[in-house]
Amino acid sequence: MSSSEGFFGALPLLERERDAFDVTRFRPAPDDWALAVTDIVDSTGAVARGRHKTVNFVAAMGIAGLRNLCAPTRIPFLFGGDGAVVMVPPSKVGAARAELARVRGQSRRDFDLVLRVGLVTVETLRRFDCDVLVGRFEPTPGNSFGIFLGGGVRVLEDAVRGRGNAELGRLAAIPDALDDGEPVDLEGLSCRWDTLHSSQGTMLTMIVRGNADLREIYCEVLRLAGPEAEIRPVSLNTLRARWPPTGFMLEARARRRGGSLLAWTARVLAETLLARVVLACGKPIGGFDPQRYRSEIVTNTDFCMHDETLCFVIDCPLAAVDAIKMYLADAASTRGLRYGIHLSDTALMTCLVTAPADSLHVHFVDGGGGGYTSASKSLKV
Repeated sequence: MSSSEGFFGALPLLERERDAFDVTRFRPAPDDWALAVTDIVDSTGAVARGRHKTVNFVAAMGIAGLRNLCAPTRIPFLFGGDGAVVMVPPSKVGAARAELARVRGQSRRDFDLVLRVGLVTVETLRRFDCDVLVGRFEPTPGNSFGIFLGGGVRVLEDAVRGRGNAELGRLAAIPDALDDGEPVDLEGLSCRWDTLHSSQGTMLTMIVRGNADLREIYCEVLRLAGPEAEIRPVSLNTLRARWPPTGFMLEARARRRGGSLLAWTARVLAETLLARVVLACGKPIGGFDPQRYRSEIVTNTDFCMHDETLCFVIDCPLAAVDAIKMYLADAASTRGLRYGIHLSDTALMTCLVTAPADSLHVHFVDGGGGGYTSASKSLKV
């Protein structure tokens, strides 16, 4: 086993969003680790057809599949609304290529979405004049997300999308033949919570891109949003469960692993009904405390930053939106930033639950009505 297998688990902790801007706490990724990216083709069109929840779910499939493949080794991952970034240790690089091929095939067969996938070692990326530096954002013990600097993510994403280095694109390509039809292990992936409704005015989804001080940008946006803004869009006031959950068929299709869709639909409905009853009662059962679990969901949400790009969703007062737009417009004109904003009454949450009784569960949030996808298409200079 490579001595670098425990690389991510040994990184310094970034416990708050603002810690993510401290570059001294990032470390160069080992050469023998591999970086993988996924991206949904025409996610804008899919969102326009009312398939936003499906887009988010498929984007999270690559994370779930590779995380389950690499368990119990901790790996860094990042959710981007219509795609993902994941790193895998050297012992799993070959298996990860096959798993990504299966994720791509399952995305097409079960969800009618075309997924781009690509994977290369960090050593390969460094030959293309970029680097991969990794930070471990861990809002609660054991629940880690990856944050990336160095340019490697951007360079690989561009190559996989066919608008970057063609040679790197060929090296990162994953043949269709690696998809042997075996089902992907997506255990733990779900979207059982109801749509999150803004309690402060609007769910503001933002993407900022450029080589300016992103920490300054982030802090100033939060200052302008005011003390009433929720920097994590999930709150106990907005967290609601319904039965049946609107995404139960997504979970049934993802988990059936070649079995009967009807049988898995019934199983998911039964599981979600039991979970709904337990959450409604609010009393501990065995080692599971529903009140603690709900509180943990609020904190166990992702924070997205890679290279020169910062993405986040906040529950923001409407009165602050114009000031935020004016500030970003000025920053764009004076500092060469690009930015995109999307406003919605709601946000969506996709969950990856490992062991709820042991507080091991993470949650990916995207603004409603397109969120990150819409913000990225409206990037302004």
